[in-house]
Amino acid sequence: MTAELTAKLVRFQRPELSLPYLRGLEDAAIAALFGLRVDEYLSLCADFAIEARAAAADLLTEPEVASQVDRLPFAPGARVLALGESSTADRLSWFEILRYLLELRRPGDAITLTNLAVSGSTTTQALKSIAALSFQRPDWVLCQLGANDAQRLGADGPRIVSAEETGRNLGLLHDEGVRRSGARWIWLTPTDMDEALTATFEPFQRVGIGWRAKDAEETAQLLRDRSEPVIDTLTVTRPRPGHRLFESDGVHLTPAGQVAVARSVVSALSTISRERR
Repeated sequence: MTAELTAKLVRFQRPELSLPYLRGLEDAAIAALFGLRVDEYLSLCADFAIEARAAAADLLTEPEVASQVDRLPFAPGARVLALGESSTADRLSWFEILRYLLELRRPGDAITLTNLAVSGSTTTQALKSIAALSFQRPDWVLCQLGANDAQRLGADGPRIVSAEETGRNLGLLHDEGVRRSGARWIWLTPTDMDEALTATFEPFQRVGIGWRAKDAEETAQLLRDRSEPVIDTLTVTRPRPGHRLFESDGVHLTPAGQVAVARSVVSALSTISRERR
């Protein structure tokens, strides 16, 4: 395995979360899963943390973003939890950038951010781990799921989870999650994708899977039809000339794509009241 591929796997994969029965894995065991020594694994993780922190620091040089971070609805001592898939599990994700935005701008507020996103997770799989909210007891849940439901068997085959089942699962996730934790719940739509890249990505062709941007829009509409707040990350990640927002697979965001999502999330959250209505 090349160093580039290993780094990509470490960036997006968190075995300690995707293997729930092996929670408490030591760093040496996790490193071995990637074929790395523990010092090599920890060095890669540190590099990603430095990059995410630098992205946050750069955003905070913009007065509007800094003001929005000041207005984020999280009270001092709040516990904020993320549920999601690779778009959130990414060590350079919008959620990790949000972590450093709060750490840098509001260090005295001691807000705790916990990332429970699992790369490759469908809404069905996420339902099986919803019990974690009973133990975490978050004040806020930021949930971005549904993109993997829309993965297709072949270029034009069926979705692995139907749109109807996705809608049902999203409702159950919210209802069970709130019942178990009492948290305020915020949805994020799936991000967009670059179909020109997904169609020619050799690993997708080899295993016979496909993606369609229309499916992400369908999931986004399911969320817009709900009563809870929804943050649009689909529009800000639409492919456009001159902006490299997607990695070579057309599904995963580049660091620049994650910054675009973080900017959108902070802007939207800054308008949400801290008080329940």
